[in-house]
Amino acid sequence: MRASEVFRETRETKVLITLDLDGSGVCEAVTPIGFLNHMIETLARHGRFNLKVEAEGDVNVSFHHTVEDCGIVLGQAFREALGDMKGIRRFGHAIVPMDEALALCAIDFSGRGLFYYEDRDLRGKITEFDFELIWEFFKGFALESRSTLHMKVLDGKILHHIAEACFKSFALSLRSAVELIGSEIPSTKGTL
Repeated sequence: MRASEVFRETRETKVLITLDLDGSGVCEAVTPIGFLNHMIETLARHGRFNLKVEAEGDVNVSFHHTVEDCGIVLGQAFREALGDMKGIRRFGHAIVPMDEALALCAIDFSGRGLFYYEDRDLRGKITEFDFELIWEFFKGFALESRSTLHMKVLDGKILHHIAEACFKSFALSLRSAVELIGSEIPSTKGTL
């Protein structure tokens, strides 16, 4: 079973994530940030991962620490659930529309953490949520999962739609990359 449970506690946050890569999209997201819960549910549903996220943090200061740490712990959970990565496709990509918004995501479980994004310098709030915090979530995921993650906003005006297109493209890219298609480590080096 490709599953994991990871807990992280700092002076700023506590995050517990339970992940099953071979699930059906069942999700329970309990954080103090409504929009983050919505994006986590979107990720689980479209990636078909069973995912439970419990988080608390110093949201009276900012949402930043909680959002970033959820990305960090999710990255750790994926890394643990993938183990030696034998048999996975390794690469995944998707371009997803959400009304007027369009986002591209590509991922490689390369063993090297790197995050590259282009967001057209979009800034603003989605209710109380700062739009640029989604990049902190994805960066935390990429570095801790040791994946190469590219995310690009191709079009869009409504920040909610843009963020949702990013999370949906991320979910579909992950689903493809972790799919089992063989029995060997997908690398000419023999290791990832």
